[in-house]
Amino acid sequence: MEDLIKSLPVRLSITVDSYKYPDGTKALSAIDLKIKQGEFVGILGANGSGKTTLLKIMDGIIKDYDGASFLDGKDLRKLSPREIYSKVGMVFQNPDDQLFASTVFEDVSFGPVNMGVSNEETIHLVQKALKAVEIDHLAKKSIHNLSYGQKKRVCIAGLLAMGHEILLLDEPTSGLDPMGEYKMMSLLNKLNKENSVTIVMATHSVELIPLFLHNLYILSRGSVTRGGKPEEVFTAPEDMEDVKLRLPQIAELIYKLKNEDALPFSKLPLTIGEARREILKLYS
Repeated sequence: MEDLIKSLPVRLSITVDSYKYPDGTKALSAIDLKIKQGEFVGILGANGSGKTTLLKIMDGIIKDYDGASFLDGKDLRKLSPREIYSKVGMVFQNPDDQLFASTVFEDVSFGPVNMGVSNEETIHLVQKALKAVEIDHLAKKSIHNLSYGQKKRVCIAGLLAMGHEILLLDEPTSGLDPMGEYKMMSLLNKLNKENSVTIVMATHSVELIPLFLHNLYILSRGSVTRGGKPEEVFTAPEDMEDVKLRLPQIAELIYKLKNEDALPFSKLPLTIGEARREILKLYS
């Protein structure tokens, strides 16, 4: 899979030399990201690190920055909203900021209807999108009667119904219980692998990242400080503390066993499965 992704085209190329908030505070700098077709990418950072601002630049919402950004080789800042939103869509952290219709079907159909899609095709697109996020049985349900996780799925369905090939998600697992977090990540993984949706996810959660992401970038104080595969990015607790983050708990445990108790682990596992295999090696 990794070799295949390397050969695929770059969908989003984002370079931000400098961006300041209206009050003059530096928000972003030294950003240079290339998101390839079919990638599942994580932007990991503490609260206030600039994750949401970076997603808004990717979505074409923020344009007044020093740098250059391209969507499929075209200058992102020169594209019309319609040209951008036919390919890229953003899901905000709080779904209530994004949902406004009375029912699930009405909300998801809003995009296609406003794009001039016929009624028959709209119904097809909405049904397909709801099925993709596994809530087709909720089409007639009132938005107000949905759970928080279901609302997030409706937001994603709304973008899929408009034909979005690139999803930008701001803290998609926030507000969910542990099982809800896992289900959401599994859904995104399914959309990425089975529907070929390119996903960029901003998060401060570290536990589920190693299970799903192709590449991970650490954002600290508005700059990308490290990037690569999760196993390359997660190195030592001290490094993570410098950017106000931590290792996945299983990785931190193995790190301490290796460095404080002198157990001869050959690598730093990031998941329980990897840790189990490493422990079994010691006793085989």
